[in-house]
Amino acid sequence: MSEFVHTSVKNNIGYITLDRPKALNSLSLDMVRALTTTLLAWQDDQSVRAVFIHGSSEKAFCAGGDIRFFYDVGTATPKGDSALLEDFFTEEYALNHLIHFYPKPYIALMNGVVMGGGMGIAQAGNDCRLRIVTERTKMAMPEVNIGLFPDVGGGYFLSRAPGQIGTYMGLTGEIINAADALYAGLADVFIPTSELPALMHLLEQNTATDVRAAIREFAVPFADQALPGNSKLAANRSGIDALFSGNSAIEITNHLQQDTSEFAQQAFAIMQKRSPLLMSVTLEQLRRSASMTVSDCLRMERNMVRHCFKHGEVLEGVRALVVDKDNTPRWSPATLAEVTTEQVANFFTEVWPTHAHPLRFLQG
Repeated sequence: MSEFVHTSVKNNIGYITLDRPKALNSLSLDMVRALTTTLLAWQDDQSVRAVFIHGSSEKAFCAGGDIRFFYDVGTATPKGDSALLEDFFTEEYALNHLIHFYPKPYIALMNGVVMGGGMGIAQAGNDCRLRIVTERTKMAMPEVNIGLFPDVGGGYFLSRAPGQIGTYMGLTGEIINAADALYAGLADVFIPTSELPALMHLLEQNTATDVRAAIREFAVPFADQALPGNSKLAANRSGIDALFSGNSAIEITNHLQQDTSEFAQQAFAIMQKRSPLLMSVTLEQLRRSASMTVSDCLRMERNMVRHCFKHGEVLEGVRALVVDKDNTPRWSPATLAEVTTEQVANFFTEVWPTHAHPLRFLQG
């Protein structure tokens, strides 16, 4: 078990606490394995009737995967630890699938930063889930900023957001707040952080059959003026749907450039900084994912991530953002105009024969 994942069972609720505060609870391979082991053990344990996962501090629920680990392993010579990188993504995606089909109520408190891999362990889930946001929530799928794509099932849940909101989030990597998350269907309830101590006390004392119903008693209705922060997504919904409906990234950026609204110009400026290739790949991913099952999305993403590291775009992105911190990635290709359909298509070619795919056993 990982030193950064703490578990306990109180009042028939299984608690998982992510406790790696210096890294904003970014997931390591050991953490992925600890989460998987715990959830598998509780799955058929009659003494556990619900799962509650949260971070140890108000700064972050989970900021994603350990991207410095990705870089160190991906650039190591000789590449003796490359198997660990393969294991990480295979096991992380399998964990996302486990959570998505978990048979018990799965409650995620998305307080603070929740991005990338953190979204994967919060957004995954069926009708049994409950996703809580607070005034501290900072949510995003920012992978294009490091030359990656919205993985961990991101193709599945982003492509099912209203209109073109998922396309906007995937191509810009922009951070959204609690009101945005509720509007986009990426959260279920808003609970102020001032109410969290009372909520945790209730859970430890509550004997109600439906834990989620008890939690909802603390929720502030979406229309209530007490909900902090207006939804930028709601305010710009018509523009998002019109501007991000194209089937090529260059078409979308051309529309943004021609639109004089503040929102369009901000989105255009942001996209000039992202990886042209991975924005194009992300758009294709989202369009494909809209008609795919969870399992098929995760299998496709597992192929895609192998191509990402083979190409090297993600290593350059992490170098610029985390390692050298010069914030000047040398993207290849450097512009959207240079991205070809063949380059994009290569990211969707099969890496393994069907019978040998590491996620071949996923169903649903």
